[in-house]
Amino acid sequence: MKTITKKVLVDQIAQRTGQKRVVAKQIIQEFLDQVIDEIAEGNRLEFRDFGVFEVKHRAPRMAQNPKTLERVPVPAKRTVKFKAGRRMRESLESTTETPATPAATQSAIHSARAAEPKPQVHVTKGNAPAIIGSIKREEAVASS
Repeated sequence: MKTITKKVLVDQIAQRTGQKRVVAKQIIQEFLDQVIDEIAEGNRLEFRDFGVFEVKHRAPRMAQNPKTLERVPVPAKRTVKFKAGRRMRESLESTTETPATPAATQSAIHSARAAEPKPQVHVTKGNAPAIIGSIKREEAVASS
């Protein structure tokens, strides 16, 4: 997967339409500015087959600082939700290159780790606390 910037899109659109790059850039920037303005006003933007942008309101809530465990209030806020349209969904589903899902990736990692030989560890009274988190005591005792 690669990142496509606005500059690359401007160049591609200018080439396809036969317009100068400056004109394509102005049109794209105006479009993006209008999208931002409409979303800021709370409007729903629907582009058939592409998708829908809409503003969602998040209620205030209490969160917890993981470092201090202190309860922290999180204020209400607005966020943008995007729902892919029909053509975009079909395009994504028909793509031959499918990225690995987190579950598939975890399964592959687990399988690879299971196939690796387990290291021999000798536990003495002085180093036991340092390795308890990484191996089971039974394995350590069996290898000594």
